[in-house]
Amino acid sequence: MTLALNPVAFQIGSLSVRWYGILMATGVLVATLMAISEGKKRQIMPDDFIDFLLWAVPIGFICARIYYVIFEWGYFSQHPDQIIAIWNGGIAIYGGLIGGIIVLIIFCHVRMLPIWLMLDIIAPGVMAAQVIARWGNFMNQEAHGIRTTLAFLQHLHLPDFIIQQMYINGHYYQPTYLYESFFNLIGLIIILSLRHKKHLFKRGEIFLSYVIWYSCVRFFVEGMRTDSLYIANTIRVSQALSLVLFFAAIIIWIYRRNIVHPKWYLAGSGLKYPYNRD
Repeated sequence: MTLALNPVAFQIGSLSVRWYGILMATGVLVATLMAISEGKKRQIMPDDFIDFLLWAVPIGFICARIYYVIFEWGYFSQHPDQIIAIWNGGIAIYGGLIGGIIVLIIFCHVRMLPIWLMLDIIAPGVMAAQVIARWGNFMNQEAHGIRTTLAFLQHLHLPDFIIQQMYINGHYYQPTYLYESFFNLIGLIIILSLRHKKHLFKRGEIFLSYVIWYSCVRFFVEGMRTDSLYIANTIRVSQALSLVLFFAAIIIWIYRRNIVHPKWYLAGSGLKYPYNRD
């Protein structure tokens, strides 16, 4: 007999504080601290990241919900009262990322901050947040893959608590949250190990590396999930978007490498941007 972990961490009166929310908040905190730490090396003030966060987090969540509602409009058009019921689940990370990037572009324009540099600083933290937050899906027993067997999960040498949590309604399922979290962790380690190598990256290429890596991971993991959003009931939305982002990032990388412009060609590691608010 298997025993699933409780998705509720603790109660405050009638309020249930769930592990999903705790893990997401932890991911945001880690991403912020990583950005502030790296920003100090790039002469970007901590207040800039805090102020950006105050806008990006709520707008990111709203965009993540809008993205989900758009591709599940068949249901929400019949149940409009559920559109704002985010507590019942239903947010999409790609929607949140799109919203966050839009906020960053506007924020950098207002604050006169270099957009590509900010993207380079923030991207690794976002990746770390994704690694952490995916475990919220584990606690909720959601975003899993297709049905599998106990023998298969044991063959992966997974800890027993993971195997037990993948036993849902009488069947074992692929822990796709774990695959995505693990491979994003590998990508994060690689990016953090290489980003300060002198003359390796040009400005913006840390961010583009993140896009290429994550879109590749998401494409393959999405193909195993059972809760995908679809276009015309045939094309998985996240797979299609992953392909677009993967090739777009490569094309942008190649294109920018052929632009001779001093500011764009400052090395991503060894040099500081001559940032002066005054």
